[in-house]
Amino acid sequence: MTAPASPATTQQTTPAPVLQARGLVKRYGQVVALDGADLELMPGEVLAVIGDNGAGKSSLIKVLTGAIVPDAGEIMLDGRSIRFRNPLDARRHGIETVYQDLAVAPALDIASNLFLGREVRRRNVFGTVLRMLDKPRMRQESARHMAELRIGLRSLTQPVETLSGGQRQGVAVARAAAWGRHVIVLDEPTAALGVKESAQVLDLIRRIRDRGLPVILISHNMPHVFEIADRIHVQRLGRRVAVVRPHDYSMAEVVAVMTGAMTIGQDEKTSVVDEAAATAVGVGDEEHGKAAGDVATDNASGRHRGAGGAPDPDAVPETGR
Repeated sequence: MTAPASPATTQQTTPAPVLQARGLVKRYGQVVALDGADLELMPGEVLAVIGDNGAGKSSLIKVLTGAIVPDAGEIMLDGRSIRFRNPLDARRHGIETVYQDLAVAPALDIASNLFLGREVRRRNVFGTVLRMLDKPRMRQESARHMAELRIGLRSLTQPVETLSGGQRQGVAVARAAAWGRHVIVLDEPTAALGVKESAQVLDLIRRIRDRGLPVILISHNMPHVFEIADRIHVQRLGRRVAVVRPHDYSMAEVVAVMTGAMTIGQDEKTSVVDEAAATAVGVGDEEHGKAAGDVATDNASGRHRGAGGAPDPDAVPETGR
């Protein structure tokens, strides 16, 4: 007769966060950028960080990547408390960041950009004395990284300035994935890209996640956030106000929480705080439950409407196609 399993063996253990922040505070004079901000990044997930302008997203990410030092709070990496004095400290601990301006060297080739700041020298006297670079090895390693992420490029010797916006983004993300051992941080990776190139970048993020690397994604593009994110961290007024899963809430509800029109309680139920603002984003008494990603068409003007019914300036009227 088999003995019943003990609760300790039947209960599933929750994985510990790879990166965790507790009570982060950052002030600039009288301006409070972070007011007790928290964050947890779990293994193998894409965590989207969203928030209105001035919510503290940039300050939060800069603290996590060593660009600024917080006035108070704690950062933990793999369960150990750590303090970054500068971005190099974060990079040494396997945290790589791709900022919105990409930080690539346009005149250098792709392989040189992947090894930017980490150049490999030859192993003989030419490397130790004359400090000559081992370019064949760098190109071979670059080709391997590009192949793993399925980034198709004509030649690794072509200058980055000859690439499209999406390809440049791919080079920057591939560099982060090549050197990031713990966390990849992407700041608005699709902001300046078209539809096709944005889709390619989203596929690249999925492949990084499939390799087991967790990703922090900062984005204002709500459709992209709901397409790629496993969880959504909502930042408002310098602190975290909610963490939601895309399939549990509509896009309109998340926008309402982000703008302060709605709150999410500990029971995960939503409550409207500002009825007028909630109605404006599509979650008022009449609109509640409608997803903000549903695209409606204004019959009078023929223009598409996006989140909350606001006219989408980038949409093309049916009559103009």
